Amino acid sequence: MALIETFALTKRYPKVTALDALTVQVEPGIIGLVGANGAGKSTLIKILLGLLPPTSGGALVLGIDPAQDSAAVRARVGYMPEHDCLPPDLVAAELVTHLGRISGLPRTAARERASEALRHVGLYEERYRQVGGYSTGMKQRVKLAQALVHDPDVLLLDEPTNGLDPAGRDAMLALIHRIGTEFGISVVVCSHLLGEVERICDSVVAIDAGRLLRADRVSAMTVQRDLLAVEVDEGTGQLLARLGELGLTVRQDGRLLLVPLESDETYDRIIGAVAELDLPLHRLEQRRHRVAELFANAPAGPPPAQPPMEASHV
Repeated sequence: MALIETFALTKRYPKVTALDALTVQVEPGIIGLVGANGAGKSTLIKILLGLLPPTSGGALVLGIDPAQDSAAVRARVGYMPEHDCLPPDLVAAELVTHLGRISGLPRTAARERASEALRHVGLYEERYRQVGGYSTGMKQRVKLAQALVHDPDVLLLDEPTNGLDPAGRDAMLALIHRIGTEFGISVVVCSHLLGEVERICDSVVAIDAGRLLRADRVSAMTVQRDLLAVEVDEGTGQLLARLGELGLTVRQDGRLLLVPLESDETYDRIIGAVAELDLPLHRLEQRRHRVAELFANAPAGPPPAQPPMEASHV
């Protein structure tokens, strides 16, 4: 069974079309839902949760139509909203327990599940503190814990790294990846930060102005080029000149020197030149397309029809 399916899904507001005949099929795994702010990501999530009715078309989540049975969808789906929505005067354990009970758990089970969820997100020792005294990173973790408390089949995470510093983002991404790979829960990560999605997701659904831009595996979007990227901590100009003298075609891209990989000897020539000039080598790697590059090169106008996306199963 597909995780999520949409069929010509359209949502219009009085002055804007948020989703425009979006058709896509997503299989279980860790999926990135990406697009610029205003692309329609949050609208799609709210429709999948049954919080908004579509103007036309439809959607299924785990085979359930959220427009017809939103309670059944939300019983199997955990939702982490983007914005801060936590009551500051409640302690985290109380809050997550309460939301577990709203999801249908009995009192004792909700309390036990709340402690377990807070332990999973790294807040077990802080679970009896008031949420209002938490840092931004801790609040994001509480939102993740309440999405996990009822043991859902799917997590919908709306901008889970919002407001976090680089270390906090790294920790949150590692936690999401662990949930998706070890807990048997599929995860949809809604983000406008393509680099984050590329790091942890199996597959990507990219939308632009409410339309499908591309749906594919991350591995298919980050294919290797026959190009070597060389970076030294100093002496970039010297290395550029020396590689040219050795007969290599070199293009400079900021701090990187890009060299066509013609044979294995290309590696040897580069390493030899770096050693000859006694330069500190920072990086020598075969360059990959980045997800952002592929989106930037997407053709204008309506996107071509895409086959159903198949993501790796958890």
